[in-house]
Amino acid sequence: MTKRTGYSTTQIVLHWLTAAAVVIAFFTHEAMEQIADTAWKNGAEPFPTPHTIAGFATLLLVVIRLVIRHRHGAPEPAAHGLMLTGAIWGHRLLYGLLVAVPVLGFATWIIGIRGLSDVHGNLGKAIMVVALGHAAMAIWHQFAKKDGTLMRMLRPQPKD
Repeated sequence: MTKRTGYSTTQIVLHWLTAAAVVIAFFTHEAMEQIADTAWKNGAEPFPTPHTIAGFATLLLVVIRLVIRHRHGAPEPAAHGLMLTGAIWGHRLLYGLLVAVPVLGFATWIIGIRGLSDVHGNLGKAIMVVALGHAAMAIWHQFAKKDGTLMRMLRPQPKD
C-alpha cells in the first residue's frame, strides 16, 4: 500500500458528515428523552425521530469510514512518542464511542432495554468531550505546530 499523505475526498466528506450527524444527535437528545418517556408511558412502539435518524446515520457513516480506512489506509499521525500514543488511543476511543453510543441507543429505543438509557446518554456526552479534544488537537497542530494536520481533513490528497 502506498504511503498516504492525506485523506481522499470520500474520507473527508464522510468525516464531516459524521461530525454533523453527531452534533444533530447531541442537540436532539433532550427532545428524545421526552419522546421516549411519553412513548414508554403510553405503550407506543418505537418510531424514527431526528435523534434516532442522526444516531443511525452516525453508525452507518462510521462503519463505511472504517471499511474505507481498512481498504485504502490513512495518513500517519503527525506526532511522535507520547503524542503519537495519545493520537492513536484518542482515535480508537472516538471510533469506539461512535459505534457504542448508537448501538446502545438502538438497544434502548428499539429493543426496549431502558436500563441502558443513562449509559447511552453519558457516553453520548463523552463523544462530545472527546470530539472537542480531537478538534482542539487538530487546530493546535495546524496553527501552533504548523504541520498541516487540519488541512489534511479539508483538502483531499492529490491523486498519484
